[in-house]
Amino acid sequence: MTYILAIDQGTTSSRAILFDKDMQVASVAQQEFPQHFPASGWVEHDPDDLWSTTLKTCREALTTAGVTARDVAAIGITNQRETTLVWDRHTGEPVHNAIVWQDRRTSEFCQNLKALGHEPDVSARTGLLLDPYFSGTKLRWILDNVEGARQRAEAGDLLFGTVDCFLMWKLTGGKVHATDATNASRTLLYDIHRGQWSPEMCALLDVPLKMLPQVHDCAAEFGTVTQDMLGAEIPILGVAGDQQAATIGQACFTPGMMKSTYGTGCFALLNTGGTAVASSNRLLTTVAYQLDGKTTYALEGAIFVAGAVVQWLRDGLGIIEHARDTMCLALEADPEQELILVPAFTGLGAPYWSPDSRGAVFGLSRNSGPAELARAALESVGFQTRDLVEAMQADMGRMGETVLRVDGGMTASDWTMQFVSDILAAPVDRPKVLESTATGAAWLAGMKAGLYPDMDGFAATWSQEKRFEPSMPDELRESRYAAWKRAVAATLTV
Repeated sequence: MTYILAIDQGTTSSRAILFDKDMQVASVAQQEFPQHFPASGWVEHDPDDLWSTTLKTCREALTTAGVTARDVAAIGITNQRETTLVWDRHTGEPVHNAIVWQDRRTSEFCQNLKALGHEPDVSARTGLLLDPYFSGTKLRWILDNVEGARQRAEAGDLLFGTVDCFLMWKLTGGKVHATDATNASRTLLYDIHRGQWSPEMCALLDVPLKMLPQVHDCAAEFGTVTQDMLGAEIPILGVAGDQQAATIGQACFTPGMMKSTYGTGCFALLNTGGTAVASSNRLLTTVAYQLDGKTTYALEGAIFVAGAVVQWLRDGLGIIEHARDTMCLALEADPEQELILVPAFTGLGAPYWSPDSRGAVFGLSRNSGPAELARAALESVGFQTRDLVEAMQADMGRMGETVLRVDGGMTASDWTMQFVSDILAAPVDRPKVLESTATGAAWLAGMKAGLYPDMDGFAATWSQEKRFEPSMPDELRESRYAAWKRAVAATLTV
């Protein structure tokens, strides 16, 4: 058994990546699935789509590599975080569509809790803020709005889980209802200091404790995939939420190391070691990973729209056919025009946390066109990254030179990564292996299975493909960032 199968269940697609004994990618299978938008600011997934695409890609990855399930030592799972599912304990039938992390339907409820003065206590226990982003208020919405759901939950007939939990339940034939500490830490229901579900948070959100899964380390014996799924029983030995898995995959194991993943959204994590640093700048304090019962924490900044702004150029405006076209278009933009695009399509995340803000474009002229919009879209990712880095520096004090390790689909764009480096005035390191999220999940499972090296051995395998060094003049950098801050301020007041 010399392979590890990593399941990477994301916001727009499910992927399965097969790694060999040397942690090299042997095969990849990917399948997109539809997004559902039942109302403004609402985002849902059909749970059957999450499950069927996951199972199909796992089977395809094995077939493509000419490998059978008997050759696989273990499975690691990484997943879109905060997305919320509730299903029947007996039948496995979901009671509602999955409510996606981007969904803003509980905004008013969160505002009411803030008005009642609950946020300081919530942050102290969970490290999070009162925002619709997290799972807890989505779960409450399902209990309050699906007929009979609350009564069934209180009777012990319904289970809650994030996507990792739901997939494990399905893969094990309903035998395992479990999650890991990183996913638990994103629910608003988990006390990150005590390392357990919080009765106080469950009471505040009116969520029955009996619905919640068992919480394990990131590398643990979660359960066994049944033979009928892939052709043989395979243990599930690693689980981490996607951003934490990317942090692991980037080998950010030393306090002060930082990574930023550019996918649908952008998520920057700064390792703070065994100290849960409370943010004064509206960042999140979260579990980076938990191994051998020891918790390592991180400061996290979450940007809701990064790669999604390129999808908007393609699907919403129709000005590009493929995501890769954006960079070429940006290169054609008029340098005299300084458009600023604030992509608050589903509100603004860190450090603003303004769920009701909406997107805006500033600086339009009669000559503005697709090229200028494309450039502004890519630049918005850099501006938002600087927002996060400045907030982290303020929380941590002087950190020395910031070096950002990056991964995710947008990092393939040299233009975008150069702008990130320019606006940060800091180096940006792109690794040779861009599959950081899947690599993190695979390493957790492979290390637990005894196939892959320990933490130090794994960290030694990380290698850089390219470093981007800042070249923008200081005066231009600061004037552009000041224009961004003015645009955000105007968006927040709308």
